[in-house]
Amino acid sequence: MNTHPQTNLLEAVQKNQLLFVEEELKKGANVNLTDKNGKSLLLIATHNNNFEMAKLLVSYKADVNQQDKIQDSPFLYAGAAGHLKLVQLYLSHGARFDVFNRYNGTALIPASERGHLEVVKLLANTKGFPIDHVNRLGWTALMEAVILGDGTQKFVNVIQTLIDAGCNINIADYDKKTPLAHAKAKGYSDIVQLLEKTSKK
Repeated sequence: MNTHPQTNLLEAVQKNQLLFVEEELKKGANVNLTDKNGKSLLLIATHNNNFEMAKLLVSYKADVNQQDKIQDSPFLYAGAAGHLKLVQLYLSHGARFDVFNRYNGTALIPASERGHLEVVKLLANTKGFPIDHVNRLGWTALMEAVILGDGTQKFVNVIQTLIDAGCNINIADYDKKTPLAHAKAKGYSDIVQLLEKTSKK
């Protein structure tokens, strides 16, 4: 059995052993410790959606923007996974909007793509959040909701939220196709209607 304290701390976070982790942090353990894949303690807690563990770690100044080998950070992952309480926690503990995932995207883009409506509402209406950021694929959050969503009411609501928050509906992809053109091509009539109505305003 490996009794190395670093291994123990990583395992304790994985197993959500709050008391052990708090004792180690009180003794001066590195709160931004990472595993072999560069996953920080906070990112491990985020993967497991362990809010109490995350709250403990940020109280010891864990970095919510620390990225692993595949460029996930606690804040980016929480947004992509739809973990609303964690996103709120990280926004109040220094989440940065200029740290991007491996697709050069924000937390809002995968949240929109996956239909995490409450996270979309929060991020799209957070002061200073780059709602129209374009990722490496040439897509905004709106574009991902159109292209990678399934056209159902959930995605209509996501798109309505982005529009209400002031997104630019006319940012085209690298092929010069707009969100409206993609929605028409996919036959998403409710989204087509919504985008056409918005463009007439």
